[in-house]
Amino acid sequence: MSKQSVKKAEEIIASQTVKNGTFNGEYCSLVLLDHDGYPMASVLTAAASDGIKYVYFCTGTDSNKYKRAKANPKASVHYGTGEHSITLVGEIEILTDEASKKKFWYDGLAEHFPEGATAPNYVVLKFTTKRYMLFVDWEETEGVI
Repeated sequence: MSKQSVKKAEEIIASQTVKNGTFNGEYCSLVLLDHDGYPMASVLTAAASDGIKYVYFCTGTDSNKYKRAKANPKASVHYGTGEHSITLVGEIEILTDEASKKKFWYDGLAEHFPEGATAPNYVVLKFTTKRYMLFVDWEETEGVI
């Protein structure tokens, strides 16, 4: 494992999350299995991250992302540009507690949830990485967390 590649991947992920304070306007892909067992990608904003171990997303209970995660928690998150490719493989946990909903709330969600962080259909998807494959600074690194 290249600690430098992992550190750089953590910086890239942090720059693409809203709550980490450095959001650069780029998105990532969350891949979940559909009802037929096929992978389906959704492009979305990550609310927050903690290194490469955890990535948090906000969504509604009426969304396909929520329904797919509820049916099968296995998932993958991908961040990519022409300069890097970060693939995380793991599982989703659905958080519905008020503390988590408030912690990961950001202003852009108000359009979808006018009731705010207490909206009953607002949930947080907590992605936990089990393994990863990184291509950062022209170095490929794979590992298990």
